[in-house]
Amino acid sequence: MLTLYPDIKPYREHSLEVDSPHVLHIEECGDPNGLPVLFLHGGPGVPCESVSRRFFNPEKYRIILFDQRGCGKSQPHASLISNTTQDLIADIERIRQFLNIDTWVLFGGSWGATLALLYAETYPEKVKALVLRGLFLCREEDFRWLYHEGANLIFPDVWKEFVKPIPKTEQSDLLSAFYRRLTGSDDLARMSAAKAWAFWEGQCATLKPSYNVLDRYCEPHTAMSFARIACHYFLNKAFLEPNQILDQAHKIKDIPGVIVHGRYDMLCPLNQAYLLNQAWPKSQLQIIRDAGHSSHESGIVDALVRVMDDLAKYTQIAG
Repeated sequence: MLTLYPDIKPYREHSLEVDSPHVLHIEECGDPNGLPVLFLHGGPGVPCESVSRRFFNPEKYRIILFDQRGCGKSQPHASLISNTTQDLIADIERIRQFLNIDTWVLFGGSWGATLALLYAETYPEKVKALVLRGLFLCREEDFRWLYHEGANLIFPDVWKEFVKPIPKTEQSDLLSAFYRRLTGSDDLARMSAAKAWAFWEGQCATLKPSYNVLDRYCEPHTAMSFARIACHYFLNKAFLEPNQILDQAHKIKDIPGVIVHGRYDMLCPLNQAYLLNQAWPKSQLQIIRDAGHSSHESGIVDALVRVMDDLAKYTQIAG
């Protein structure tokens, strides 16, 4: 079973001003002359980490990472101003132009997979290949599974802790209730809501309990950006039309891709990956039989590293 590549440091970092007030943090790692690959993190609002650089052979890839608006080292922290899906798609294209890249591979998990698909459907001519993990389609039924009825039936004990900051009179519309607290003036209520949000997703993210994943999600700085930005996006249906990704899948019909998805993914159930695979002729679906949602699970790591190693062998470098 393959494991992650050794830890590496960026060879170059950038601060890219986009729409006011946002300044994006960008890193370049690996081989400056290698195959360009863009890592798209999840959340929305959970930033890149050092392990994000390690899915790729640094002798083969020019590895590009950035923290999306409002999270990680991008500024201002947890900002919801000018923070929409369309803004993020525009940011990705600005980064490509800023780094003088012609075409690139997109590598994204969870919300990062959503964003990779949306960018590819907008700029298909700029995408060499897509590697997606834990696919999230952002349909009404996908939000309901997470925040109304679905995952709570599998994790009733964790759900009890998740809804604890919200009075029962408001629990019929959890996204609105959390949003009021996450954007309110009460510091204690904001942090309580943020930690509950992060705890819920961290507990559901892996097949077996993982304190590393949970600690990362629940670290206060990350929890706040994660909860505020994710709630903002999901309350607004990710700023997408209903079923937009599947309806526009024909736009990526000529792009090859691999979807890696855990059989027991409780955050983004497998049917989402299956439906995309059916609508996207050049995609390959790899179902990991002993994994949930997280990219930290060994079966997911093995599959993603294998895919990227194979891609480096057969893909011509451009950029």
